[in-house]
Amino acid sequence: MYLTRNEIEIMDVLWRENRALSRGEILSLSTDKTWMDSSVHILLNSMLKKGAIREAGFVKCGKTCGRVYEAAFSCEEYHVGTLDSTRCVPDPIALAKAYLAAHRLDAGQIEKLKAILDEA
Repeated sequence: MYLTRNEIEIMDVLWRENRALSRGEILSLSTDKTWMDSSVHILLNSMLKKGAIREAGFVKCGKTCGRVYEAAFSCEEYHVGTLDSTRCVPDPIALAKAYLAAHRLDAGQIEKLKAILDEA
């Protein structure tokens, strides 16, 4: 699934907050957004159509009710999906090695990773 930069900015807010958010909350929590407030409705509808977000109910907003939205998948699931959608699917070992070279893991994370590998 391809998400635009603006859609990724909304997803980042949903992933960071890890809860369903109203349109107003998305607007107020999107501090570094590159899109205009007036386009949030278009972005949310596009993301609903793509299956990136889903409706998670309604919340009272003043005198009316508004929908709340949640991410349909995690940040990690999105990035794995983008890797699978390219013609060059990276070798999992080489991908893990490159990631580990670029990011320092603490001892706890290393132990969790070892446990995952032991289960596989």
